[in-house]
Amino acid sequence: MTPHSNPPRRPAARRRPVVPETASVSASLRRARLPLSKVTALPARWIVPVAVLAGALAGGTYGMLRTPQYSATSYVVVVPTEKSDPAAALGFATAYGRVASQVALIGDAPVWAGVPARTLRESVQTATSPDAPMISVTATSDRASTAVSMADGVARALVLNGSQLQGSTKVRVLQFSRAVEPTGPVTPSAGLSALVGGCAGGLLGGLGLLVRPKPRHGEFHANVPGPATSAPPQSQAQSLPQSETV
Repeated sequence: MTPHSNPPRRPAARRRPVVPETASVSASLRRARLPLSKVTALPARWIVPVAVLAGALAGGTYGMLRTPQYSATSYVVVVPTEKSDPAAALGFATAYGRVASQVALIGDAPVWAGVPARTLRESVQTATSPDAPMISVTATSDRASTAVSMADGVARALVLNGSQLQGSTKVRVLQFSRAVEPTGPVTPSAGLSALVGGCAGGLLGGLGLLVRPKPRHGEFHANVPGPATSAPPQSQAQSLPQSETV
């Protein structure tokens, strides 16, 4: 009778170790911090010049791409009649300055200026003086002629409304000065924008240099001793057999 031969055993399949989720997250964070380490590796003497150059480049690009804006100002004065006093004229000048945009939209100012009512409301600002009954109407547009037309249109609407209410207000509203067409834009030029951007970049670079982590030199790692083992109790130590030497 022949002995039965046992079949060869197959080697057990090696299980792939399961990587914990925290380990994968930490690995991804290390990969994300690589660009930051490259940035911090930049020499300190280059941080401010690079920041100034980047700011100047950004400011100059913004100045060249932005549409230039033109501003024109027209002036309206409120004059008291014989049956009124200067204090009343000053008060009505303040009131007309506050409602100038509404008066202009109710009147024909958008038609005289040749712009939509929404553009007129967003592009025109008025200001009054606490010392004189005068109203300044300032309009801003990407075209100089349009800015002049809007400023004069709002001033004309104020004069027309004041003439209609002169019997009850006892004051007259007159156009003191018409708007003059601007010769240059009020927005900063590309050179000025580059200068401002360079100053801002230098300031940010200086702040970044202050908060930049300093390199650590002479680091050492102390060896931490392991936990001390406690001695066995005295009763157990006496019960242990002692070896005898011959």
